Amino acid sequence: MRVCSIVGARPQFVKAAVVSDAIREVGEEVLVHTGQHYDEEMSAVFFEELGIPEPDFNLGVKSDTHGRQTAKMIAEIEPIVEETDPDVILLYGDTNSTLAGAIVGSKCDTVVAHVEAGLRSHNRDMPEEINRVLTDHASDLCFPPSESAVDALASEGITDGVYWTGDVMYDSVLAVRDRVANISTVLDDLGVEAGEFILATVHRQSNTDRRENLESILAGLEDAQKPIVFPAHPRTVEALEEYGLRERADDALEIVEPLGYLDFVRLLDTADRVVTDSGGVQKEAFFLETPCVTLREETEWTETVDAGWNELVGTDTERIRAALTDERTPETSPNPYGDGTASRRIAEILKERIDGDGASEAELESAAGD
Repeated sequence: MRVCSIVGARPQFVKAAVVSDAIREVGEEVLVHTGQHYDEEMSAVFFEELGIPEPDFNLGVKSDTHGRQTAKMIAEIEPIVEETDPDVILLYGDTNSTLAGAIVGSKCDTVVAHVEAGLRSHNRDMPEEINRVLTDHASDLCFPPSESAVDALASEGITDGVYWTGDVMYDSVLAVRDRVANISTVLDDLGVEAGEFILATVHRQSNTDRRENLESILAGLEDAQKPIVFPAHPRTVEALEEYGLRERADDALEIVEPLGYLDFVRLLDTADRVVTDSGGVQKEAFFLETPCVTLREETEWTETVDAGWNELVGTDTERIRAALTDERTPETSPNPYGDGTASRRIAEILKERIDGDGASEAELESAAGD
């Protein structure tokens, strides 16, 4: 079995770290990095920290409009698929890299498999929502992380080739949580104490490309009762400077360079709470039992809201302020995303579907539902 895994953004590197390990135990992997997140230094940090094999192909596509970026990826991925002749194209999440891989796979008549299938925010203004919907409908195998994602697929008529595997991000967090507590010095480096700071991330275009949204978020963060550590995305830094908000942000926040995955997990695990517009951070906070304040009006991770660990506040200043001061410690910690073995299940399913000598489909379906 030969699997062509396509990644392009840092959250996908984290997921691929655990899935690639499982795949390489049962087959061969060709790893393609599209370069969607193109900071070579940051990419290298993630690959090194997580033990991800060096990509076989690095396309260096870099940033552009959604249409042009996706088109460039399609043009670069297609000859790689023709050259390497994989049995499966394996995709993660909802980026332009994901959609590009799905289009190539469907045109090349290669099995397309989608990790994190079935997620829906029901906001078609989000490019990620379009990407995930189109990818699911182009996929032969869908690996939803939760039962609600299975239901979302079924509501759109997608029932064949659907396996509830659990969430590979949970695998990743379990793999590093205890290790980072012993090796990360980020708390000392930043001069903060566990439980006595707030972690914040802002990177979505809907928040950074609109001055009123970014200023409203900043105003809400300014009144926090605890210091705010803010690993700043380059897009966000550029926006703060363009809008004349950089000095105000420096006064209110502890702005730091983007962090490696291990240091970020350590901060997320020890923060009083996290404020974010990232889908992945919402879920990681849930796994680490850190209350989350989400700067969006909807989320694809509805289970985190239902469980009380995640609050949606949009960009409204007063709602942000209230969410940063209200006491909120949910009484229960449900586990709708599996048991931390999703990566192994995905590898076994692929092996069975391609080579026919893994676990039986009945066994796999039973395991996924346990």
